[in-house]
Amino acid sequence: MPGASVLRVLGGSGGWVGGSGGALDNIGIQLYTVRHLMARDAAGTLEKLAAIGYREVELAGLYGKSPREMRELLDRNGLAAPSSHIGTAEMRGDWERTLADALVLGQRYITCAWIDERDRTPYGYREIAELFNRSGEAARRVGLQLCYHNHDFEFARMGDTVPYDLLLETCDADLVKMEMDIFWLVKGGRDPIEYFRWHPGCFPLVHAKDMDAAGEMVDVGKGVIGFRGIFEHSALAGIQHCFVEHDEPKAPMATARDSYLHLRSLRLAASEANG
Repeated sequence: MPGASVLRVLGGSGGWVGGSGGALDNIGIQLYTVRHLMARDAAGTLEKLAAIGYREVELAGLYGKSPREMRELLDRNGLAAPSSHIGTAEMRGDWERTLADALVLGQRYITCAWIDERDRTPYGYREIAELFNRSGEAARRVGLQLCYHNHDFEFARMGDTVPYDLLLETCDADLVKMEMDIFWLVKGGRDPIEYFRWHPGCFPLVHAKDMDAAGEMVDVGKGVIGFRGIFEHSALAGIQHCFVEHDEPKAPMATARDSYLHLRSLRLAASEANG
């Protein structure tokens, strides 16, 4: 369990604010949170998310829809999909087709969400970084930005190497950005704001998940992670979009609603200074 230094509500100012009173803007949801509902009724689920107040979603599969059909469902509900999750298999396969589908969906980002266990060696991570650079270059040519979404396994030391740090140092920072999953980074014993300071502008996407005192995943606002302090450093981090996520919610739509309302209730300092 991370120490209090990681979980404290940190001070600071500036960042990703919009609307009145320093409210967070561009709050979305990773549809993995409501995947079982999407599988049963994609149109109805998207309608309910829009009614909560979401204007953005992040895709994790298309639930039997074609890219065009999913785009039509999103448009009908006033939703945008700035990003979707893919794996290394897509990058090693028909990557051009994956990029073309992303453009049909209206994406700006395409995010690798997983590194297979067989690749989690010092040599394997270096090969993955090369794959990311090549894939990121191809993405850039069509106007997309490649990102990588962390879990906690990237923070387990391998000798003198922290795999997440290796990726940040080895990937071209223009071709490969990061989608920081705040829960998993904290679960790995790290401080999000330290990474913002070490790699400013590298985190256009974040996942908002909360953690209880026992280290378990809970709805945003029902745990101990200090989201207000983290998001007050959004300008430093380069955050453009935030997606609520919960891997195994007991009541997915209630999780979506409560997490959204908590993030919307936060009021951040309006200054552009970043400590």
